[in-house]
Amino acid sequence: MPAKKTTPTKKTAPKKPAAAKPELQEKNSVVVRFAGDSGDGMQTVGELFADASALLGDAIVTFPDFPSEIRAPAGSLPGVSGFQVHFGCSHVMTPGDKADALVVMNPAALKVNLKELEPKGLLIVNTGTFTPNNLKKAMYDTNPLDDPALEDEFRMIRVDINALTAEALKDLPLKPALASRCKNFFALGITYWVYSRPIDKTLEWIESKWRKNLPLIADANTLALKTGYIVGENKDIDIPQYTVHRRMLEDGIYRKITGNEATALGLIAASENSWRDLVLGSYPITPATPILETLSKHRNFNVKTVQAEDEIAAIGVAIGASFAGALGVTTTSGPGLCLKSEALGLAVITELPLVVVNVQRAGPSTGLPTKTEQSDLLQTLYGRNGESPLVVIAADSPADCFDTAIEASRIALKYRVPVVMLTDTYLANGSEPWKIPEVTDLPDISVEPIKHGEEYVPYKRDPKTLARRLAIPGRPGFEHRIGGLEKTEDGVVSYDAENHEKMCRLRAEKVQRIADDIPPAEVIGEASGKVLVIGWGSTRGSIAMAVDQLQEEGHAVSHTHVRYLNPLPKNLGKLMKEFDHVVAPELNLGQLSLVLRAKYLVDVKSINKIQGRAFLISELVEQIKDYL
Repeated sequence: MPAKKTTPTKKTAPKKPAAAKPELQEKNSVVVRFAGDSGDGMQTVGELFADASALLGDAIVTFPDFPSEIRAPAGSLPGVSGFQVHFGCSHVMTPGDKADALVVMNPAALKVNLKELEPKGLLIVNTGTFTPNNLKKAMYDTNPLDDPALEDEFRMIRVDINALTAEALKDLPLKPALASRCKNFFALGITYWVYSRPIDKTLEWIESKWRKNLPLIADANTLALKTGYIVGENKDIDIPQYTVHRRMLEDGIYRKITGNEATALGLIAASENSWRDLVLGSYPITPATPILETLSKHRNFNVKTVQAEDEIAAIGVAIGASFAGALGVTTTSGPGLCLKSEALGLAVITELPLVVVNVQRAGPSTGLPTKTEQSDLLQTLYGRNGESPLVVIAADSPADCFDTAIEASRIALKYRVPVVMLTDTYLANGSEPWKIPEVTDLPDISVEPIKHGEEYVPYKRDPKTLARRLAIPGRPGFEHRIGGLEKTEDGVVSYDAENHEKMCRLRAEKVQRIADDIPPAEVIGEASGKVLVIGWGSTRGSIAMAVDQLQEEGHAVSHTHVRYLNPLPKNLGKLMKEFDHVVAPELNLGQLSLVLRAKYLVDVKSINKIQGRAFLISELVEQIKDYL
């Protein structure tokens, strides 16, 4: 029987296996920047990315970059909102100079932030928003994604986040507008995959925020996050993946904290450890308002908050609280400090303890209310009528705001003097890991009260500190008069010329004697040499890393950072004269330089920046080299 004839089949080429993802690339530290419209949720995903990194034990520093407009038109350049996270195991003291990765959600975000990306950096673009209308709003004549130079300069990953988010959520009964708002979590999922971040804690955060009242929103954001992560795993898309070395932490309990949160907690600790109620008189002002909001949640710690009708009333509340025996505090920013100046003079002449927290912002006037600056130093030191000296102290990192708030309170209570604590927008909104201290390790800053039956003379002073005695009014035998008119040491109103001069000199000498009660200026590097870089406040991270880099290159550069601005450390003048050059980087036009030149007759050179942004490490390195 003949064999059955068969029809030959067409041979097909074997299917090529999908290209394997490259192996994980190792990094010591990474800078990631999220950017989009102010309604795109960039601050939320930036904070969550920072939280995920902190939970891994990474060192982190964050920089939220808010638009100054309350709500600029969607898709416009003024409406771009950004959030930068610097994380890793070493050399993490600033949010970073340039981003290693930039995630942009629309054309405006690309235009505003592209200069912030390192050459050959990772650029993740939401191509779904690059429509003719959005390109026009961002003032692009042509689509920048069509420019080959962009591909050559950066490692660009094109992802239509809008379309992929809509596809992922298509089976949920969610309106398209609400579904579109989940695209920030889709972008976060991709970024988590790129940098090997766990998504578990973010999923828990979504559950706690929305599951109870908005379960559909919880489902949508969960799905968007997971889908974004899966897109990162997709072997058909060339998305690199990195692993970041972990930092070795001291044992303890840590949390991520902003400068404003740390300030509020520091004030509560000061209240508890001085055995006084905390009374905050405050008027809402950017960027200080979160201190008021945080303290208002802690009435269980005998915290009383008063949202006053204006800045003048707010400091009046605080002064009145101090007179009644509480720890009186007022919070503000530069324009508010102007309005408080007359009442500050009242606190000086009555010699009442008062803490004023000034969260500086870019001025003058309204200026750039969401941007940072150090331009209130001269106002703080001298912005009052008459001879009215007070103490000025500055925090240098978000976590340091906690310790600085306690120290400001200690000095105010011990010396019966107003203390202005300076922070700024960079510290207030930025965050870093903070090791929660043991309560037993916090200092006791209580002041011994006047005993019942003891004779009370209002301006009788401690011979060592010159601090006057305080008595709570309304108690028998402690009746007394204070106020804006000059008094004798017995508390009697006096118009005598010699008495006025005596009291002015006593108040000034009291402030200067505080220099005996503060630590000397410390030097990082040699105690003498070619260049001393001197800074204050939030410039510490940038200066420290710039000096460290120069020292590694073999340059004779040292660094000292001034916490106490009035009075200055007793050894500062002598220290400055041990160097050929003294250089002071400041986010102003040279205010500390002016003070140091006048006090110590040293030719202090200024490095200045007033762009509403912190110093880059690279720009400090280059400018310090000019003196080498």
